[in-house]
Amino acid sequence: MSGEEGTRGDRSRAGFQAPKGTRDILPPESERWRRVLELAHRLFRAYGYREIILPVMEYTEVFARGIGEGTDIVRKEMFTFLDKGGRSLTLRPEATAGVARAFAQHRMDKMGLPVKLYYCGPMFRHERPQAGRYRQFHQVGVELIGSPYPSADAEVILLCREFLGSLGIATRLAVNSVGDDSCRPAYIEALRAYLEGRADELCPDCRRRMKENTLRVLDCKERSCAAVIAGAPGLGDYLCESCRAHHRAVEDLLGAAEVEFVREERLVRGLDYYTRTVFEFQDPELGGQNALAAGGRYDHLVEEMGGGPVPAVGFSIGVERVMNAEPRLSGDGRWGVYLVAIGEEARRRAFLMASRVRAEGLRCDLDHMERSLRAQMKEADRQGYRYCLILGEDELRGGFLTLRDLEGGTQERLVAAGEDWLRELRERVGPERRGGDACDA
Repeated sequence: MSGEEGTRGDRSRAGFQAPKGTRDILPPESERWRRVLELAHRLFRAYGYREIILPVMEYTEVFARGIGEGTDIVRKEMFTFLDKGGRSLTLRPEATAGVARAFAQHRMDKMGLPVKLYYCGPMFRHERPQAGRYRQFHQVGVELIGSPYPSADAEVILLCREFLGSLGIATRLAVNSVGDDSCRPAYIEALRAYLEGRADELCPDCRRRMKENTLRVLDCKERSCAAVIAGAPGLGDYLCESCRAHHRAVEDLLGAAEVEFVREERLVRGLDYYTRTVFEFQDPELGGQNALAAGGRYDHLVEEMGGGPVPAVGFSIGVERVMNAEPRLSGDGRWGVYLVAIGEEARRRAFLMASRVRAEGLRCDLDHMERSLRAQMKEADRQGYRYCLILGEDELRGGFLTLRDLEGGTQERLVAAGEDWLRELRERVGPERRGGDACDA
């Protein structure tokens, strides 16, 4: 990981560094990120979701109540601080609790149900930095709020699958049901009884979790706990008939849509707000941090945030992990036009022409270093421009412009008078290929 901090208060010879667990995303990697985010933006909107833009911090109680006091996120990983008024604020470790708070605060149920929202942006957790895990990381996700029906669960799973599939990422879909308040307590008792019999094989954290928040033991990634977890009772035998019927309907819809999945009865996810459906899209090639996307149903979270009893389901996708999975992104190829100007008068005219070209929706740049003709052509090639529009002494005297195709190796003259050059340029170069609106990364 680039940009980790050194000793406290120190500077490297290069100057200050980014804080530990954060990193700078530089070109050309940032361009690949942008294409992933633009795909998310277009695809989510195609499914009828609209963007919600949330604060990066909330009152700490939003996460303590929403995620759960006994979760590792709340106990260990949140960046929490007091503001000048003595109120406890937390940088968001995830977005769903904030969406539920916004839904309740603004009475979004009055918009008509279901309300379909999506978000994207940075999240923050104080974790040990490692591959695929940062203290500032990025997520995109969707929330379908207002429907209790299995079709809502199936839709968000299909949407998540289509997003990852569009990037050429092969994944394994694991699904489960964690039941609800009527049937989950019996499972928790059975799980606790099983764990108490093998407590000496559990890590210290899991021995604590066993007493305080038993389900969280199933989230543990410690190798010492893996064998114990593998032998634990599964949730399926403890589901009430209502939860069983709901899960069966979700699986039937996924099967009808030809979505391959595996039942993983010990999958519970790391958040206390889930009810019934939970799922993960996993990439086995990424090792221990292999969950690219995950989500599930949360039928009581809006109520916890002060709203009514509104059911909901959604997912989040880790952008860093998606990028680590090396998504196949279609290249833009060479496109746009670079204005090459030689001499003071030519540079002045090129500066004004660039504004006209950009106003036509064409990708355009020009030299700001007063380079030679050869150096400007080289720079245009380096930046991936398809065309150079050349304005030099010959062009100024002759009243024309030279358009050179860097890919095809050909060139032609355009009439420089009036607006003729702009019309001819537009016909040859074509409009910029726009990827759609981009999320705030």
